[in-house]
Amino acid sequence: MARRAAGIVVGIVGAAAVGTIGGLAAGGGGAAAADRSTERAPGWVPPGDTVVAVTGDADNGFSIEHHDGTTLHPPTLSEATAECGEYDTEVQVAVCTAEVETWYRDLADLQVAIAWARHDAGGGGRGTVHAG
Repeated sequence: MARRAAGIVVGIVGAAAVGTIGGLAAGGGGAAAADRSTERAPGWVPPGDTVVAVTGDADNGFSIEHHDGTTLHPPTLSEATAECGEYDTEVQVAVCTAEVETWYRDLADLQVAIAWARHDAGGGGRGTVHAG
């Protein structure tokens, strides 16, 4: 069960990172974003699996929203970490726990990256996050 839970988290974070990086790469960032915005084809739509929002936190649970409207709700950090306890050796438990904590840290980082990308693309003032 622990391997299944770890695999689910890896898949969620991996898909989130790939979709977001792909969407951000296509959308650009920084001062050059204004220059590249005219290079995009009119009516450009990101792939359906592009992550558009990450809400929540590790303790209470994350929600990951995709452009196609699908939403994922990985287990909370404590639930995923508890699944690691099902491994047979202390080393396996420690590796699983470290991986789970890293993935949840990365989800929080992805949350910040999306907020910054929306802010940067919107050209808003300091501290303003635009809905993109």
